[in-house]
Amino acid sequence: MGRPEAQSEAHGAGRTSPGAGSLAHRVPDLGALELLLAVARLGSLGAAAREVGITQPAASSRIRSMERQLGVALVDRSPRGSRLTDTGVLVTDWARRVVEAAEAFDAGAQALRDRRDSRLRVAASMTIAEYLLPGWLLALRAGRPDTAVSLLAGNSAAVAERLLSDEADLGFVEGLTVPAGLDSVVVAHDHLVVVTAPGHPWARRRRPLPAAELAATPLVLREKGSGTRQVLDAALGGLARPLIELSSTTAVKASAVGGAGPAVLSELAVGEELATRRLVSVPVDGVRLRRDLRAVWRTGHRPAGPARELLGLTRKSPKGR
Repeated sequence: MGRPEAQSEAHGAGRTSPGAGSLAHRVPDLGALELLLAVARLGSLGAAAREVGITQPAASSRIRSMERQLGVALVDRSPRGSRLTDTGVLVTDWARRVVEAAEAFDAGAQALRDRRDSRLRVAASMTIAEYLLPGWLLALRAGRPDTAVSLLAGNSAAVAERLLSDEADLGFVEGLTVPAGLDSVVVAHDHLVVVTAPGHPWARRRRPLPAAELAATPLVLREKGSGTRQVLDAALGGLARPLIELSSTTAVKASAVGGAGPAVLSELAVGEELATRRLVSVPVDGVRLRRDLRAVWRTGHRPAGPARELLGLTRKSPKGR
């Protein structure tokens, strides 16, 4: 015959301790606790149901479910109304503290959202920053006039650095690839065009320029790391030859207008100059100069608040199709 202690241990081996399992399965949810508090305050299950916005049968069912979950009776029901049991009074005191803590939690979360929504930091490569973002930000301001927006313009590599160092909430790039550590979505499409001043011999060509001649000619170019340069280098097999390297679209365009040499720029950037004949577009044969414009953000940090709204606006824009 075994020891009593051993028999007791064996008898209790299959039992589950009162504290076992997830707290969420052992503690009523906030809706049930708020209903219990309403019953205590109003003395009527029907009035409590109306206050929390449910039917009386649903309220009765929720109270019964809470009683089964806790294993104690909470409410005495009678034709004269509903009255808390002595145990119900004690549970109600605990419920009040839980609800107050939840209200404090909710207020803190709202404060965090308000702080997030009060500002938006955008980093964008030069073409997008100059020719697309102003319209998107104007539309965002119409819906969020109190959100302060800061714009950091640079090349695509600089945009990635800003995002990865948490100096920007949302970025826009023009390159062929998405830098490591970032997620992306295409928001617009763009074409690069070869342009030159009207006095350049290419401006009088009757046939498209061969790709080999473009690759062999020194050009006014954006710096390495820019989306425009990435697309051109890829199209020419890395053979683009710089006559001058400049760090902004405006500077490249001004140099081309001034006759420094041919340049390759976004069609978004040269529309006015082509219309007024300050620049001439030169067709090129055998190269693909189309690119996707992308919104980017840190992997695992999907845009929220103003950043999410701005992202939505880019998808609605006619230029984003």
